[in-house]
Amino acid sequence: MSGGITLARHIMTKSATALPVADLALIMERIELIATRITRELALAGLDGLGYTGETNVQGEKVKKLDQWGNKVFLDAFEHGYPVCSLISEEMDEPHHYSSNCRDNSYCILYDPIDGSSNTDVNGSLGTIFAVKKRAPRHGSGIDDILVPGTKQVIAGYILYGPAAQLVYSAGAGVDIFTLDRILGEFILWKENVKMPPHGSTYAVNQGNAGKWHDGARKFVAHITSRKDKRTSYSLRYCGAFAADFHRCLLEGGIFMYPAEVAEGGKPKGKLRLMYELAPLSMLAEQAGGRGSTGKERILELAATAIHERHPIYIGSAEEVALAESFNVEG
Repeated sequence: MSGGITLARHIMTKSATALPVADLALIMERIELIATRITRELALAGLDGLGYTGETNVQGEKVKKLDQWGNKVFLDAFEHGYPVCSLISEEMDEPHHYSSNCRDNSYCILYDPIDGSSNTDVNGSLGTIFAVKKRAPRHGSGIDDILVPGTKQVIAGYILYGPAAQLVYSAGAGVDIFTLDRILGEFILWKENVKMPPHGSTYAVNQGNAGKWHDGARKFVAHITSRKDKRTSYSLRYCGAFAADFHRCLLEGGIFMYPAEVAEGGKPKGKLRLMYELAPLSMLAEQAGGRGSTGKERILELAATAIHERHPIYIGSAEEVALAESFNVEG
């Protein structure tokens, strides 16, 4: 891979981005630093025993030491990381602001620092999901300018920590994938302007929750696994890290879904958060020709009312998402 196009060099060739290329370069330089630092830490995670802390986060979920550490990596990276002045994370109850970075041209980064952290102790797939929104001039300490639809995102992406570490992002001018050269310590262009296949042959879902779903969601899964013909011969591929399951859809097509749960004790709005999980990956899906839907409406048209708001998700190839909606998967 040595001698390939680095992330920094590739960014300088971009045009038609949703933010000035100079700002894009500054922000992605910090993201690249975060990615390399987390990659190194995960290589040692099995030795360090990064299990649960005994605490729960604002979502009522058990917190792993790695989650807290990953959140601090972001806070450290952007402490003096103008033009980002605000950070919203799965691991923080409230937004974090660096007033020294706040100017008329500043941004907010929203992120899940360690996606799929329950996989840590079994050496499973992990990721980091992020999005960037522009802050309004003279925005102050409020976040009304951030609680806007996903169409206002200027950057969306994720880092996948697999056999190779990959960084996938879009700034409104297509989806590009970079792979970490561990010798150089830099991300090198792997695929440019990626297009998601319009149809796939796999689906990803926690099928153990099927008894809690709307009837339409159960019928949809029954249909795509009926084996009546090639169009209904889908195979289940699910690893428990949203970024990793989406990555398969991006490259090979298919659908990822996390339905709402209508049974007593279930998750009535699903599990995944709109602002730093669903909206970023929906932007990537659309930039690649796919779709992200709640089962009823386009994810990117939703404006959050709270930073940790959840919604059901059906995301992936355009054909599969449309098929899911035709089954009235969310009632």
